This record gives sequence, C-alpha cells and structure tokens, in this order.
Amino acid sequence: IVLIVFAGCKGTSQEEKKETAKETAFKVNKTDAEWKAELTDMEYYVLRKAATENAFSSELLDNKQKGTYVCAGCGTPLFKSEHKFKSGTGWPSFDREIEGNVAFDTDYKIGVPRTEEH
Repeated sequence: IVLIVFAGCKGTSQEEKKETAKETAFKVNKTDAEWKAELTDMEYYVLRKAATENAFSSELLDNKQKGTYVCAGCGTPLFKSEHKFKSGTGWPSFDREIEGNVAFDTDYKIGVPRTEEH
C-alpha cells in the first residue's frame, strides 16, 4: 500500500500584515498645522509621518559635543552623548536610551521585522 500525503506549508511571508492602531496618550498634543509651523520639513516627516532621513545626511552624525540628545518635537531627553557610537549605518547610534523616554515598536515595511524607536 502506498500512501500519498499532501501537506501544505503555511508561511507567513504571504500573509497580509494587519496592524492595529494603538491609542496612545501623548504629553504634547498639537494640531497638524501647529506641528508644521514648529518643525522643519524633514523634522515633520520624520517625527509625524514616520519617515526616515537619508543615511549620512544628519548633522548629528559626526557631532562629538558632550550633552543630551532631546526630541525636536517636545524636548524630552532621549540619549546621552557618552552612549553614542559610530555604527557605520549612516545614522547617529546609541547603545542605550534614557530609560522610560523612548518607545519601541516593530516595523514590517520592508518585509522583515525591524525595531523602530519613537
């Protein structure tokens, strides 16, 4: 007797990713017009539209000044200069954040999971 088994593989690469909107309470609440008036075009697209600036284009990439990096939108302290390192990625990189001031999420926009900081 010969048994033929047809098995299907359910891969996740073909599934449509369904992202659920999470409701978040922010310390700073402004209208879109207010954000546009306060931020540069690039800051607006990065901070409000989840865009990414081009690699090697940030004026902060080679910044060696001591201090604290803060959010351009609300002034929250995010990273300390002593935790900055040269990663070779083209973006300022830090080995740790100021605990409790940076949120993390998973981004699937390029088909693989990446950790995104907010």
